[in-house]
Amino acid sequence: MALQQTVKDKLVFSGIGLHSGKTITMTVRPADAGTGIIFHRIDMNPPVSIEACAACVVNTRLSTTIGKNNATVSTIEHLMAAFYGCGVDNAHIDIDGPEVPIMDGSAAPFVAALRETGIKTLAKARKYLVVKKPVTVTDGDKKITLIPSRYSRISFDMRFNHPVVNNQFKSMKFDEEKFATDYAPARTFGFLVEVETLKANGLARGGSLDNAVVIGDDGILNEGGLRFEDEFVRHKIMDSVGDFYLAGYRIIGHIKAFKSGHDLNHKLVTELLDRKDCWKLDERTGANDHAAAPLAFPELVCSEA
Repeated sequence: MALQQTVKDKLVFSGIGLHSGKTITMTVRPADAGTGIIFHRIDMNPPVSIEACAACVVNTRLSTTIGKNNATVSTIEHLMAAFYGCGVDNAHIDIDGPEVPIMDGSAAPFVAALRETGIKTLAKARKYLVVKKPVTVTDGDKKITLIPSRYSRISFDMRFNHPVVNNQFKSMKFDEEKFATDYAPARTFGFLVEVETLKANGLARGGSLDNAVVIGDDGILNEGGLRFEDEFVRHKIMDSVGDFYLAGYRIIGHIKAFKSGHDLNHKLVTELLDRKDCWKLDERTGANDHAAAPLAFPELVCSEA
């Protein structure tokens, strides 16, 4: 039986908000079992607490934003992905602004700090959301489906009509080490031609070559280029890990995404939670978490690897 976890000690992050352009300080603190992930806007009077859950999502334009009582916290997906990747079920996050710091544009700084500080095991079982029936959401030619599987897997088919990005596909069967090395470092990206439009609309005010991959007409503008040949689709998978953690549980199932983004990810999580006949909660798992899922859920019959 896998037990819930939290951080061993507090961690402090400070940096620029990608869209707000504000300097923000954020402190991650340990939390008791059953708490979940909770953000606290400590710059407000009185402070406002916002649960990191699908029901609190208020905006999905270019990032995932949660909110409550006129307070919001945006761009939470990289931190949520880091929590998932490091096995953190419970944490308090004190934040003095409206956005999680973008750091280097990836989840890697969060993962590195969490690993250095360490993870504490708590005396309460972790529950998994096990998918029993397929759930699909579409939006025009975009589509995302969650089907039964013995693993936690994300397959992403990304399509862009651009000579530098073009089409990319990748499938990840979740593994903590592989996520940390192969997906967490993948940075957010944007097109140079769109930057001025975004800034005119109050977005990307903190964006720079230090925290995003910028794509020009003929190539990557960042010195040193890409971290991975397929960094774009790896980042999409990392974003999806964070977005789907807003289900409140780790999902045992296969997410198959075609041209998806934060909005469609959120719609699928909401649809999944509404359709209670399509899943069940289970505490059983093996010693190595997701990697041992085939032994943990032998009643699931699925052709997915």
